[in-house]
Amino acid sequence: MKKNRFVAGLLVLSANAAFAQQPPADAPKPPLGFFVTSSGSGKGADLGGLAGADAHCQKLAGEVGAGSRNWKAYLSTQADGSQPAVNARDRIGKGPWANAAGTIIANDLAHLHGDTVELGQLGNNVHKKTTLTEKGTPINGVGDTPNQHDIITGSQPDGRAYTDAADHTCKNYTSSGEGSVRVGHSDRTNGGRTGGNVSWNSTHDSRGCSQENLVSTGGNGYFYCFAAD
Repeated sequence: MKKNRFVAGLLVLSANAAFAQQPPADAPKPPLGFFVTSSGSGKGADLGGLAGADAHCQKLAGEVGAGSRNWKAYLSTQADGSQPAVNARDRIGKGPWANAAGTIIANDLAHLHGDTVELGQLGNNVHKKTTLTEKGTPINGVGDTPNQHDIITGSQPDGRAYTDAADHTCKNYTSSGEGSVRVGHSDRTNGGRTGGNVSWNSTHDSRGCSQENLVSTGGNGYFYCFAAD
């Protein structure tokens, strides 16, 4: 009888131990808060200004069930007459932001722009495997055909507008002719370390503002969208 009780006790303890070792239920996936547009305006860097770019972000987000959030294009504008400059980093909320796979690409603005160091690497978690469209598809980068890694931002690496006399925004995203626009590389391959294909938001200027110009320098008129709420 005592032996039976002992065996029963062992079985209970084993069952409890096995239950304790079971992994916890999966945490819910964070809501979509960041994506690269799966399509551009079709008019090169003429996005219809900030309002047109924001509306495009909102439309694409709505098509995948995320339209209830307040979407903003990650774009800076330069001062023009009485109109002051606008910084991309001031438009997109405070974070954190997750991509379509539920991966956090940055915790806050400082993390996004490399103002903090986490896990031994400078800056954020934006690179080829995480810069997904709203549909969850990756963007072609170096080694892919065609390469489309140039993402329109009009921004300096810190997410702020340029203050010199050159045009870095294709006339604040209203030109598909004259001008140039600053782009970043969506397929940043070195985890944020210096050198190489490093900047997600400010790598070089385009050859021009037309769709053909953007394609010829490795882009397709795409831009980043962030949920600002």
